[in-house]
Amino acid sequence: MLDWNDLRYFLAVARTGSTLAAGRALRVSQTTAARRVAALEQTVGLPLFERRQTGYFLTAAGEALVEHAEAVEAAASAFTDAAGSQGREVSGTVRLTAQEIHAITVLAPILRDLHEAHPAIRIELDTADAIRDLGAGAADIAIRTVDQPEGAGLVGRRIALDNWAIYCSREYAAAHGRPRRRTELRGHPFIGGGGDGVWKIYRAWLEANGLEDAVAMHHDSSTGLLSAVRSGIGLAVLPCFVADAEPGLIRCLPPAPGKERAIWLLTHERVRHTPRVRIVIDFLAEQLIRLARVQERGPILPLSAD
Repeated sequence: MLDWNDLRYFLAVARTGSTLAAGRALRVSQTTAARRVAALEQTVGLPLFERRQTGYFLTAAGEALVEHAEAVEAAASAFTDAAGSQGREVSGTVRLTAQEIHAITVLAPILRDLHEAHPAIRIELDTADAIRDLGAGAADIAIRTVDQPEGAGLVGRRIALDNWAIYCSREYAAAHGRPRRRTELRGHPFIGGGGDGVWKIYRAWLEANGLEDAVAMHHDSSTGLLSAVRSGIGLAVLPCFVADAEPGLIRCLPPAPGKERAIWLLTHERVRHTPRVRIVIDFLAEQLIRLARVQERGPILPLSAD
């Protein structure tokens, strides 16, 4: 007879690629994870993984069954949430970590609406630059900009591509014109900076286009760039997910093609079914994905010298 709990081990190994990582995510030994997967294979009479030196890889049969296992997982999660909410209001603290530029722009009205819908849930918002370890419990939910999320036990959704482009304010464009081509950027002041990671790419792009002397002001954070562009000082590179939602800003040039990065909404396997965390992550996902869908998306992230 099928032990439904074995599906948790099957999904954990499928997502992490090893029984060691799956065991860590589920807080059991590697031996237990391997034994439960083997038991499931024996029950269904099919090999679900290929065991290689580099890890566990799904067989064709395993690939075909993942979707069904996830449906069982979702149903169990819905049952748990419904049972937990019966007769009481979901309450407690949820710790959310996000970049400051997301926190003060797109997240602010979403968190306001979340509070109105679930006033008993308290949000602790962490905007530190350091990446918090969700597995170690440093935060419950993270909004991260990465190529691909890394870390055992992480689960979540990709919200949008993390495109960056050149923007100016509507007031600036009315007074000085809106550059639409790279050749039209000369003569316009730029705001430099954006933090170490952004500035390294941004500065290289400015230098490659002969615009390094056009930097009239330097901000050490992406929120500083946003504030300066809003004020009408000049042009700067900004994340499209934020800037396209700003009614006072205009995109001057489309993003240049480059390495793909994305904005991810993440949590950890150990807290994903906690009712208050589930409520918050579902609320954030719905609102952020809705916002992403109404925004026009251009080519992929970093600025290049082409």
